[in-house]
Amino acid sequence: MKFSELDLPDQVSRGIADTGFTRLTPVQEESIPLALEGKDVAGQAQTGTGKTAAFLISLFTRLLRSDKKTTANPRALIMAPTRELVVQICQDAEALGAHCPFKVQPIFGGMDYEKQRQALRDGVDVIVATPGRLIDYAKQKVFSFHKVEVVVIDEADRMFDMGFIRDLRFILRRLPPFDQRQTMLFSATLSSRVMELAYEFMNLAEKVTIEPEKVTADKVEQVLYHVGRREKFALMFGILQREPEMERVLLFVNTKKEAEHLAERLKANDYKSAVISGDIPQKKRMRLLGDFRDGRLQFLVATDVASRGIHVDDVTHVVNYDLPQDSEDYVHRIGRTARAGAGGKAISFADEDTAFYLADIEEYIGRKIPSLFPEDEDFNWDFKRPSLRKKKAPVPEKSAARKGPPRRRRRSNRPPKG
Repeated sequence: MKFSELDLPDQVSRGIADTGFTRLTPVQEESIPLALEGKDVAGQAQTGTGKTAAFLISLFTRLLRSDKKTTANPRALIMAPTRELVVQICQDAEALGAHCPFKVQPIFGGMDYEKQRQALRDGVDVIVATPGRLIDYAKQKVFSFHKVEVVVIDEADRMFDMGFIRDLRFILRRLPPFDQRQTMLFSATLSSRVMELAYEFMNLAEKVTIEPEKVTADKVEQVLYHVGRREKFALMFGILQREPEMERVLLFVNTKKEAEHLAERLKANDYKSAVISGDIPQKKRMRLLGDFRDGRLQFLVATDVASRGIHVDDVTHVVNYDLPQDSEDYVHRIGRTARAGAGGKAISFADEDTAFYLADIEEYIGRKIPSLFPEDEDFNWDFKRPSLRKKKAPVPEKSAARKGPPRRRRRSNRPPKG
């Protein structure tokens, strides 16, 4: 189905044309017509399937056709679990809504508090936010929820995983009644807890489900190597020598310690790499993502917790250096490549510690991952090891000797104890 077949306002159609979109993805084809009819939608969709464009197109169309006038308070609210996802949604909104008269404002922690607060006071049409800071401003009565016409909850399952569900319920209870607004919810899985949220706060939501075999992008070439834990880097180093087209690579590991160790090994062998971890300040985190997006970093090493919300186009390879324990995380990981119709490759290593997760992963995705046992020539042991020596802290210089005779210690007139 083509976008030209949809009944969309001219401003929205021009934004779609500017971005180069022509045909709808499966989740867009099923959800957009329902949303254009004014129905609530609960959709199962992974990152990279076009769900962001689906709810933005529906949201802009609803606001343009609404007879309600713009006020100082927001008319639409989009909630996401991570700061990076908020930034990505705002970038997509700027592109698709370039010809729409709407002001889109991101709200999240780690950035200028007063600047975001003043932007809300000045008036915005669409808020894209993480729940925490949004509640902070709402409690200060910086803005009101009572004019909200459209609500979007993105990656609802991650909201539960990251402990945002109480904040989410706090916000939803302060919105206009569900029959006076349109609500769209998207989640990687429509689990019982996600659907319970939909039943409580949505108006007879239409369920849109993309089957698991469609969730993993068809254009992702998947391959898995059975390899010993101590041999993994030598195998990856050999793969790097054989596949020079690995230009933008996401490497996933299961622990922060392993992520730092792997990044140091890559740097020692002259590969530009960095680690994304939860304790990195937000400004530095955004700078690293920008460097990775612009090609100044070739490798980005991340854990599942820290990688939530990383949405970078043109990722050529995803490497599961450690197989994830959670089957859904495997789908999340490989979905970082082959986005928006592009191709990509997912390479996974199953060692003696993580091979036990393979059966559950293959059952979840509904297919066998092509497996290989590497030959001797696949390994390259001529890699440099990072230096283990720690730089000594500089010894502070001694202050110049005081001129004059040494001071005599004062004698106390107190009698001795005892």
